[in-house]
Amino acid sequence: MYGPPVDLSFKHISSLSDAWTEEPSRTLRPLKRNSKMKYLSCSLRLNNNNITDLYDLQRTVNHFLAEPSQLAWLDLSFNNISHIDQVLCELHELRVLYLHGNSIFILSEVDKLGVLPHLHTITLHGNLIESNKVYRNRVISVLPRLKKMDFSAVTPQDRVMAEIWHQSHKRSTGSKETLQ
Repeated sequence: MYGPPVDLSFKHISSLSDAWTEEPSRTLRPLKRNSKMKYLSCSLRLNNNNITDLYDLQRTVNHFLAEPSQLAWLDLSFNNISHIDQVLCELHELRVLYLHGNSIFILSEVDKLGVLPHLHTITLHGNLIESNKVYRNRVISVLPRLKKMDFSAVTPQDRVMAEIWHQSHKRSTGSKETLQ
C-alpha cells in the first residue's frame, strides 16, 4: 500500500475531473495496481496545475487509489486554490498536506483543518495569508499536532508563542463579545 505517489503534477489540470483522463507520470519506482486497476498508494500529487477548487477531490481520490480512505499525503501546491474546501476535512488519515504557492487569502480558512486527527505536516507559504503577522502562531495554535510547517520544524518555542497568541486572542475576542 505504500507505493510511490500517484503523480499528476504538471498536467495542466484545471478541474479535478480533468485528471481522470490523465495517466500518472512514471517514477523510478513503478506504480502497482490492484485487480480493479486502482493504484496501491496512499499519496497523491496534483501540484503545479491550474486547479481552482476541490469540488471533485473525493471522486478523484476514489478514481485513482485502491484504498482512498487511506490517503495520507496530498500535494496541492502551486495551483490557484483560494479556499480550504470542506472536502479536505473528510480525509481523516491525512498526515501531510502541501498547499504552498496558492491563493489562500483568509487566515481563518486554516482553522477548518483542525479536525484532521493525524495532520502533522503542512505547507502554506506563498499564499497571501503568509503576510499576516500572526500567521505562524495561528496555524500552530489551530493545528496542535503539527511537527513541521512550511518545511521547518515546529519547535517548543513555537508552541509557547502560539499558546500565548491563542490566550491573548481568546481574551480580546471574549472582551469584544462582552461589549456587543
